[in-house]
Amino acid sequence: MADAVATFGGGCFWCLEAVFERLAGVSDVTSGYCGGADPNPTYEKVCGGRTGHAEVVRVSFDPTVVSFGTLLEVFFLSHDPTTLNRQGADIGTQYRSVVFFHDADQEAATRAHIANLNASGTLAGPVVTQIVPETRFFPAEDYHQDYFRNNPYAPYCQVVVASKVSKLLKAFPGKVSPT
Repeated sequence: MADAVATFGGGCFWCLEAVFERLAGVSDVTSGYCGGADPNPTYEKVCGGRTGHAEVVRVSFDPTVVSFGTLLEVFFLSHDPTTLNRQGADIGTQYRSVVFFHDADQEAATRAHIANLNASGTLAGPVVTQIVPETRFFPAEDYHQDYFRNNPYAPYCQVVVASKVSKLLKAFPGKVSPT
């Protein structure tokens, strides 16, 4: 079976990439940009808030090993979906919480997941995650790919990214890839 694809934005793409690439059934995670009007986004332009793009990850996965529903669980655990255009110290629409769905099933699953989260009362407030169709994905520059793996001792990785990976390992021990 061919891999399926999902695209998520939830703050800095380095964090989401480090989390998703540890899941069994995920074959590739690419950091990039999506959702804006600029046909040539760069990290500098996106971070400056001038493109309309969000920092995102595109996740290629084997749905016979890991479901889109599990990806949603991991996504919503990995960031705060109740803060509009902000994740920690990262502020702006480029850090918005967003699911760029690839088909009607992903859209429906995302809407249902958010409804369940809101009904559960477990979050600090209502989910503000956008649910929009993916139009065009732009891979980020090479130095952003596998950032945590390549820069584990960078201060941001030590403080922010590592804590998100640790949270995943505790919450989903049976779904983490052994490699």
